[in-house]
Amino acid sequence: MGTATAAAAGTNWAKLRRRLGGRLVLPQDPGYDELRVPWNTIYAHRRPAAIARCVRPEDVQACLDFASHERIPVAARSGKHSYAAYSLPENGLVVDLAAMSAVTVAGNRARIGAGTQLLPVYEAIGAAGQALPAGTCRSVGIGGLTLGGGISVLGRKYGLTSDHLVSARIVTPDGCLRTASAHEEPDLYWALRGGGGGNFGIVTEFTFRTDPAPELTVFNLAYPAGASADVFDAWQEWMAQAPDELWSGCRIEAGEVSAPNVGGVYVGPKKNLLPLLDKMPAGTRVVQEMGYLETMRHYAGNPGPGSRFAASSRMLRHHVPGERAAGLMDGQTDGAILFDSFGGALARVAPDATAFPHRDARASAQIFMGAENRTEAEARRILAGVRDGLGAGNTGYVNYIDPEMPDWPTAYYGRNLARLRKVARRYDPDRVLAFPQGL
Repeated sequence: MGTATAAAAGTNWAKLRRRLGGRLVLPQDPGYDELRVPWNTIYAHRRPAAIARCVRPEDVQACLDFASHERIPVAARSGKHSYAAYSLPENGLVVDLAAMSAVTVAGNRARIGAGTQLLPVYEAIGAAGQALPAGTCRSVGIGGLTLGGGISVLGRKYGLTSDHLVSARIVTPDGCLRTASAHEEPDLYWALRGGGGGNFGIVTEFTFRTDPAPELTVFNLAYPAGASADVFDAWQEWMAQAPDELWSGCRIEAGEVSAPNVGGVYVGPKKNLLPLLDKMPAGTRVVQEMGYLETMRHYAGNPGPGSRFAASSRMLRHHVPGERAAGLMDGQTDGAILFDSFGGALARVAPDATAFPHRDARASAQIFMGAENRTEAEARRILAGVRDGLGAGNTGYVNYIDPEMPDWPTAYYGRNLARLRKVARRYDPDRVLAFPQGL
């Protein structure tokens, strides 16, 4: 029996159950196996010692007090989408926030429980005629997304999700429920906007500034296999000159010969977008005007089970030759590189104004390699070759966290690292919330 297993076995769970009742789920309890499974099923073998289904900040306080006293691993879980399953600590305590999912919209403010998934966020905000730039996958939690920054299909016009954060209610490892804002706990507020999830405390509620919901135009440009190099070169130059209203992504799909696709969103009518699309190589074009909520539903896709994969990232600060990117996907049996355009409003915030350091990036690259038909080690070996083959320097996005990212502290946080570590030491001096890539 390992040290961590022994510690978990000797833990006085009855003490925490007296405070949480049936909301504390142990391995012998009904529903434990269903509740513990992460989105990335490559980690489906992990078995936490307990899962606390929190419904109020006091539950979170009880969990952190308990974990600190018992000296067991503890982590918050919002949408289960941590690519390295850091929200599922082996033999530790999962602070599950899924039930803390209320969304209240009043004027240009939205209060959102930290366990809320993105589609309900969009439904509530969109119904109020407002908009918030956030992610696309419907089941991603607002908590993890915001704390790492929050890339959006509206980002070039409206900025990161975290750029809209007005305040956060957060339980710090000493058990205190605090409010972090520009006027209260300002260093903590700075760190929460891009410093990564789980590093400073457990957020229970966010308050965001919203904008009036715009009318949007959604488009897709499909290209044949073999066009990846030319399309990716053209896409990079196209987006370097694009107005703020235009966001797009370029996907290079694995295959014997890789295949590209370009899709995106324009803030405004179709008639203003079409001249911009004419500057891209001709492909099979689909263009449709949509409202904000319709667009978010479109990108949210259909719900489905998680999958078994390995993922990583790079941030592109210079033009990456199309032949290089295409060559990385040519001959692969599965996988893809998803490039998201940066610039616009994202770039008009100083790199040290928030914890998010990648303001000068031209694009982010999210890299996926399936592991359904190969071992995790093999998937990660191929993944590392693609990640480092992009030649985009030692950079990465903490929300696409990679347990084998070289020099991950610099890659994720750049020149904001020292200040982030100072904030982490102040609020979690005993490293109650420690995890393998934690500050």
